[in-house]
Amino acid sequence: MNPITEDDIANFLVNTPDFFVRHAEVLSTIRMTSPHGNRAVSLQERQAEMLREKIRALEMRIMEMIRHGNENDVLSQRMYQWAQNLLLSHNPSNLPMELAQSIERQFLVPQVALKIWNVAKAYEMEPYVLGATEEDQKWADSLVTPYCGANSNFNCVKWLAHPSEVQSIACIPLKPLSTDPDAPVATQSMGLMILASPDPQRYHATMGTDLLERIGLIASAALSRLR
Repeated sequence: MNPITEDDIANFLVNTPDFFVRHAEVLSTIRMTSPHGNRAVSLQERQAEMLREKIRALEMRIMEMIRHGNENDVLSQRMYQWAQNLLLSHNPSNLPMELAQSIERQFLVPQVALKIWNVAKAYEMEPYVLGATEEDQKWADSLVTPYCGANSNFNCVKWLAHPSEVQSIACIPLKPLSTDPDAPVATQSMGLMILASPDPQRYHATMGTDLLERIGLIASAALSRLR
């Protein structure tokens, strides 16, 4: 005959819920070791401690959710303010500079630069058009989502005012948009935006890119006035 194991006892108690109803006196005699010391506590005390631990864990999760909610509210407000600034811009020629400066202010980005191409003839000699190489355009075309990571000596980093200070970057492709919501996303780019930081962890490969993608869509829509 096989000896009774702890698993057998556990299964018996789980599958016989009325055992402690018939043997209520057993509950009062059970003693367990407290996780907060070596003292013995009753089953009821241990259950109360476990419940308090669960409550503390839930409180921590709630506080974290509130913190994330507050952060999202701040980001939403900054996105709204940035989009508002773009809509209030009356001079298309100044729009790229105003767009970059507004991102620096609203999202606290140390350095922002952008280049666009295939613009209307009136804007072909503007600083935000000159200097974009074929390599830059191919890089932008290849990006389906923003690139986030270390500064690996990308040529586009040279667009920034202080490229030697850059440790991490986010490269946001700017794509032509259609008024048709069912139209496929363009494969060829119309420009590239660089967000740069001296902090090597500001932009990293595992971060979410939803906000950056929204910035890219709004920027693409605004800059379409130059095409």
